[in-house]
Amino acid sequence: MAELSDRELLANMATGDAAALRELYARLADRVYNTAISHVQVAAEAEEITQDVFTKVWRNAAGFNGDSQVSTWVYRITVNTALTALKKRQRRTFFGALTQANDPPDFQHPNALLEEAEQHRALFAAIYQLPDRQKTAFILSFVEELPRQEVAEVMSTSLKSVESLLMRAKQGLRVALRTEHPYRGKTKQQ
Repeated sequence: MAELSDRELLANMATGDAAALRELYARLADRVYNTAISHVQVAAEAEEITQDVFTKVWRNAAGFNGDSQVSTWVYRITVNTALTALKKRQRRTFFGALTQANDPPDFQHPNALLEEAEQHRALFAAIYQLPDRQKTAFILSFVEELPRQEVAEVMSTSLKSVESLLMRAKQGLRVALRTEHPYRGKTKQQ
């Protein structure tokens, strides 16, 4: 029996086929989780976002209009859900926590190699500080390694806009990393 495409799985989900949801989850859950954790940088929140995303996919399967790939649509839901979670965290922090909402968590991406842990922590702390659209463009382009055109589709914007966002994100990261680690990459004579 031939394997069903993502679109066919979504169509089956629209008719209430829970097995189709399980199959789509098996195909896309890792990517959803990676995108979520790159945004929120807290494993428990990323797991909750992953569950929320697939709940939304299940509920909205019939509304998928087919203008993009299913994975692009799921990425869009993931990014929106992750950004909403960050905004909720900021509101909770504003109304009662002692830490700043914009302080990055002590985070190590699960795909980071152990010997590169310090560099990844610094990078993800800097990514966390980026404005939402720059953060999303950077994560989808460089962490998830999506083609720029797909990033544009996920973000509902133009390719030129994505390139601009990436340029500003890289500039922001350079400044943040230089500020946090002014001597990184320099020898003692410099």
